[in-house]
Amino acid sequence: MSAKKNINLEKSLADLEALVEELESGDLPLEKAMKKFEEGIKLTRGCQAALKEAEQRVEILLKSAGGDETMEDFEAGS
Repeated sequence: MSAKKNINLEKSLADLEALVEELESGDLPLEKAMKKFEEGIKLTRGCQAALKEAEQRVEILLKSAGGDETMEDFEAGS
């Protein structure tokens, strides 16, 4: 595994949703809203890194299984 701290993707996404709801409420003072926004950016980056790592692992597994499968972009709703 990588030296990066492993994140719990589901928990991070739930935390991110909660942050978005707090920010959208408009009830936070500016300074607190900025701190929450910074937390959200960190969570987003962590989630993106976890998803990228998972994608790389899938590619490695497919190649090691001898498959010629190539990764295609996923389009929601299709």
